[in-house]
Amino acid sequence: MIRVDVVWLAAEPLDMRAGTEAVLARVVNVFGAARSLHAYLFANWRANRMKVLVHDGIGVWVVTRPLNTGRFMWPREGSATMTLSRSQLDALMLGLPWQRIGEAGVIMVL
Repeated sequence: MIRVDVVWLAAEPLDMRAGTEAVLARVVNVFGAARSLHAYLFANWRANRMKVLVHDGIGVWVVTRPLNTGRFMWPREGSATMTLSRSQLDALMLGLPWQRIGEAGVIMVL
């Protein structure tokens, strides 16, 4: 299992054809550096695919997560980057409204 201490999300869409080197360059461009034990999340323009880059301290891992139906709840405006908690990441990976995650992982109605 790969350890991840901090999860970063980039609001700007990423071309899903980008390979490992292009995604790493985008991480450095957007976040300043690829830090050890950090994960960086990007979505495509339609927000139905996600790419995640994780720096494990030795190298980088890049995985793609498609969402077969619906869209990931991706921010379209506001901050260019943000951090996510573990419960927010879990909800995002399932396509749930992660922005509404409150205490004890409960989804709140806004």
